[in-house]
Amino acid sequence: MLSFFWRNGVETPEPLKADVTGSIPPWLQGTLLRNGPGLFSVGNTSYKHWFDGMALIHSFTFKDGDVFYRSKFLNSETYKKNIAANRIIVSEFGTMVHPDPCKNIFSKAFSYFMNAIPDFTDNNLINIIRYGEDYYASSEVNYINQIDPLTLETLGRTNYRNHIAINLATAHPHYDEEGTTYNMGTAIMNFGRPKYVIFKVPANATDKEKKKPALRKVELICSIPFHSTLYPSYFHSFGMTENYIIFVEQAFKLDILKLATAYFRDVNWGSCLKFDKDDITLIHLVNRKTGETVSTKYYADAFVVFHHINAYEEDDHVVFDLITYQDSNLYDMFYIHNMKQDVDKFIETNNEFSRPTCQRFVLPLNIDKEAPPDTNLVKLQDTTATAVLKQEGSIYCTPDTIFEGLELPGINYKFNSKKYRYFYGTRVDWSPYPMDIATRIHQVWIEEECYPSEPVFVASPDAVEEDEGVILSSVVSFNPQKPPFLVILDAKSFKEIARATIDTAIHMDLHGLFIHDNLT
Repeated sequence: MLSFFWRNGVETPEPLKADVTGSIPPWLQGTLLRNGPGLFSVGNTSYKHWFDGMALIHSFTFKDGDVFYRSKFLNSETYKKNIAANRIIVSEFGTMVHPDPCKNIFSKAFSYFMNAIPDFTDNNLINIIRYGEDYYASSEVNYINQIDPLTLETLGRTNYRNHIAINLATAHPHYDEEGTTYNMGTAIMNFGRPKYVIFKVPANATDKEKKKPALRKVELICSIPFHSTLYPSYFHSFGMTENYIIFVEQAFKLDILKLATAYFRDVNWGSCLKFDKDDITLIHLVNRKTGETVSTKYYADAFVVFHHINAYEEDDHVVFDLITYQDSNLYDMFYIHNMKQDVDKFIETNNEFSRPTCQRFVLPLNIDKEAPPDTNLVKLQDTTATAVLKQEGSIYCTPDTIFEGLELPGINYKFNSKKYRYFYGTRVDWSPYPMDIATRIHQVWIEEECYPSEPVFVASPDAVEEDEGVILSSVVSFNPQKPPFLVILDAKSFKEIARATIDTAIHMDLHGLFIHDNLT
């Protein structure tokens, strides 16, 4: 069974020195921070979905050729309430929790009333993000929890709603070269007309006295009304170029009425998401400097997207790459009852799920209104993506398929918003994979019985070429005789140059970032 996915993790609060084999580059100094679900049962209660597990943050610190490991549970309000009650009492996306049966009728009625408008969990298990010089554990709700990136201590909770009118926000922001953070959220309740919101937090937002949250300096860039008023699009990430924010308003939607009544109907919030395969995908371009939305209507067929890879501008076109699915079944794969199957059975069952597909879309910026209808306006030579002018002036886009079977993409972030060649991902059979966009050639690192996490690229300090650096990935195995380790790969050759074996249990994580020593 895939029990290493859903077994309860353990804390390693003090630095644990790893057993390093091979040679770690002397320039690699800093901390790899990772986040993911790590506690799946409390007392006699268990979560129903893998994405519900309480956040367990772990880190790998590189110092003079040595590696030190730490892990701590995020000390969120959700974690504190559940541990104090010795059972799960806070609902998560795939696990709806109801009042204690021992409560009296008035207490129960009050609980039902309070849940009509969900006050979401603060179990921030998806990523580590930065606002100013502060680091936060984040998910997709209105709460984020600040952490100390060195000790992993939880420093306090911030509510987006105290600073900007949103109920939900992504855990995948972008950062520009000045250190400004760009992010997106959704305003669905108590904030007037429902809308998507794009905002930024400047690099100097950190309070030097550590008393005020960085979000106090948040700046609104723009808002975009919903295509369907009661059915906002779900989005996990977005794209950014030098001048534009790219927002894909997909046909994977949240039913607001179902969300508001989920508690009463005894269904989880995850069941309020539905994919409308007969709808279209709208692509919004927003000038990130002026906040103005490009008036051209760009659209594509329905698909599901979680992760953008990169985006850039070239010869009056916006080019953006993402990972798409033909259905929304990925979420169902991670229900715990599915993951309790034998490995072979799990793989066989999930062969029917839509495979992740890396695709490129190209949006022409200068539209020749005199062009005949059904003209492909893409002038770039290195892509088969099309953007066809329709009779009413809208642009129908079809993608160029780059590769199938990759998820959790990462790039050399110095090339974010720029034309690039390489991205790194994890295959659906969980082995790291680099991809050369220009040649469509890929390389593989794989080890039997092992499951690597999202690959993180760290550039060497004097790098000239895009792929000069290393790939870091924490690796777990379903074989209890194989200890977990961090693998370090040469990003150019994809050969293993070192590994740091950890003498304690490590959980499977989701996302994170590398913090160089001079930033900690």
